[in-house]
Amino acid sequence: MAYVIGASCVDVMDRSCMEECPVDCIYEGERKLYINPVECIDCGACEVACPEQAITVDRKADPEHRADNRRFFEEVLPGRDAPLGAPGGAGSVGPLGVDTPLMGGR
Repeated sequence: MAYVIGASCVDVMDRSCMEECPVDCIYEGERKLYINPVECIDCGACEVACPEQAITVDRKADPEHRADNRRFFEEVLPGRDAPLGAPGGAGSVGPLGVDTPLMGGR
């Protein structure tokens, strides 16, 4: 059971959750942050840290955002040659500058 970042993060991206994540599994798109469901250890630190209350456990998340979060890692994003997958930490990847089609990915 991973966590999902919802609509209230769009165009806000406070990044407090990224600072609190002990496994660096929160990745930065252009307009929104995404939690890698494979790398997430379900600790809940991100949920508590988010001032926008944008983060929830996946089983309680809006189904559209839950599916969109998975797409960010499982499908080829615009301008990339392969799906992001689970690269082992957002710090090694850096901001991606693209989003999924739901977020208006270019």
